[in-house]
Amino acid sequence: MPILTNQLTCNMKTTDSALNLVIALSMSLFFSACNRDDSTVIAGPVPDHPRILLLKGEEAAVKSGMTADPYRKIIHDMIINECNSILSKPPVERVLIGRRLLDKSREALKRIFYLSYAYRITGNKAFLDRAEKEMLAVSAFTDWNPSHFLDVAEMTMAVSIGYDWLYGSLSGNSRTVIRDAIINKGLKPSFDSKYNSWLRATHNWNQVCNAGMTYGALAIWEDDSALAASVVKRAEESILLPMEDYKPDGAYPEGYGYWGYGTSFNVMFISAYEKAFGKKFETPLTESFLKTTCYMVNMTGPTGQCFNYSDNGSGAGLHPAMFWLASRLGEYSVLYEEMKFLGRMKSVSDRLMPAIMIWGAGLNTSQVKPPEKLMWTGNGKNPVALMRTSWDDPYALFVTLKAGSPKVNHGHMDVGSFVMESQGVRWAMDFGAQDYNSLEQKGVNLWSMTQNSQRWEVFRYNNFVHNTLTVNGQLQRVDGKAEIISSSSGQAFMNAVTDMTTVYNDQLSAAKRGVAIIDKKYVIVRDEVKPVAGNKTVRWTLLTSASASVTGPSTAELTKGDKKLVIKVTQPASVTMKTWTTEPPHDYDAPNPGTILVGFETVIPEGTTTAIEVLLIPGNVNVSDAAGKGELKMWPVTK
Repeated sequence: MPILTNQLTCNMKTTDSALNLVIALSMSLFFSACNRDDSTVIAGPVPDHPRILLLKGEEAAVKSGMTADPYRKIIHDMIINECNSILSKPPVERVLIGRRLLDKSREALKRIFYLSYAYRITGNKAFLDRAEKEMLAVSAFTDWNPSHFLDVAEMTMAVSIGYDWLYGSLSGNSRTVIRDAIINKGLKPSFDSKYNSWLRATHNWNQVCNAGMTYGALAIWEDDSALAASVVKRAEESILLPMEDYKPDGAYPEGYGYWGYGTSFNVMFISAYEKAFGKKFETPLTESFLKTTCYMVNMTGPTGQCFNYSDNGSGAGLHPAMFWLASRLGEYSVLYEEMKFLGRMKSVSDRLMPAIMIWGAGLNTSQVKPPEKLMWTGNGKNPVALMRTSWDDPYALFVTLKAGSPKVNHGHMDVGSFVMESQGVRWAMDFGAQDYNSLEQKGVNLWSMTQNSQRWEVFRYNNFVHNTLTVNGQLQRVDGKAEIISSSSGQAFMNAVTDMTTVYNDQLSAAKRGVAIIDKKYVIVRDEVKPVAGNKTVRWTLLTSASASVTGPSTAELTKGDKKLVIKVTQPASVTMKTWTTEPPHDYDAPNPGTILVGFETVIPEGTTTAIEVLLIPGNVNVSDAAGKGELKMWPVTK
């Protein structure tokens, strides 16, 4: 299926066609069968070493790129500085944190990738010697912790890059030791059913593990081509499962941080595959996969923080994979936020950073302009709407809306939640995840996603602490899913509406939420709800790190420094304004200093649909100029 790169822009929108796992698996097998005479057949021999990402002689293009555009020279110098600091550190040791070796695998990947790059570009033998020392150290580990296979995947990628890139300069003994470790501690455990459930996963585990195993296969191809070919063929088919989850618009179900993990390793797989076999990895899923650039550029607000729904922190940063995606897409405005991050960087920490020197080789920063559209909506497993009033004004309004379901991998009970920024302040925030090990060490069953699982007792994970509704103190329904049913990008009334009814099954017979930016001045959050039976007490909450105070029977005020935000309830007439502490109830919960919940409670009578309308008015806007805009069915819709 050809990629229509000139038609793929952040302005596209298609119909939601997200599929369940069984259908996705069937389709992946179908796609692989259909393409056996095209993109999914391994044809011809692989190149000699180095064959992963950067072939022999391609160093010249990387070097020339440093003079063509200043940002590449800046990144290169940062990588070299980091390599110099590595030289004085002890090699990576096999020390687990809880059940994970992952931080050591990631450190090994960073060190070996950086050092191998530095040697290939500069020829400094100190970098070669230290990379060899790191590879021998981790090759001597008893294992790479296959019970948590992400650890194996990243370690295999690390050692495979070093082995391949430095092959001609390693001693014969080192080659043998490192090659045997790749095969016995990386590739072979991936065929053990105790460890390879990730092959059937639709989330980041699949992407990371298939990428790591493919790097191992490419590294040792000439030594065991049958094993290597079976690994690559398996990855070609399996990795289509998570790629299915980008349909139809590119919204990544697991959120910003896990996009940085899963998508980056998916790109690492595709880039290495294409370089080694000399052809594109192209399937009917490629189009929606490339659209994820639009999702990513719109996920960062003017404050530089991301929309951190589900298990994601609010920190945002540079993603090398965006440079590969933008190049393949032929659309460089999607790098607008990446260039901001790059401009603020003082040092490098991303373990995949050398890849940006390869993927960005043909890019000039003058090509990167702001996206044309101020709003982006994406459907799929976790639909989102992302709105702003400007790309280049740090004081611009930014508001989001999350639909979807709590049962999505890494999900929270955050359906209907939003973040909101104005005047350079994030007023409505999200805690994101708590450190997994801190919960696991206290015996919390964190990974069960059933309605009554312990996961939903964790303070940060349930709807009580998100910017959404709680009905009669009950949890949202895990088996429900909210869709975005309408939206408009008109600058006078930019909005999106979601139907959350199934997420409040047995509580509400109807539940819709709309979020809008009016005249680029203020925000409306409007809910229309109808109880299933009996009167219901509905709690409306907003989580903030600002100071909060109730200022009237239907108003509250947030302040941070000399900035303020007014919260004004226009409907219903009778509400009880409140603030709630964010001190958690369990000893396993993380503390939440400097935060507070603000909002109100109201009783919704049985048998009627009641409107709950809240205006969020920045301090630079006259409160009297802000007003509601009527029923959700009257809100404008852009076809």
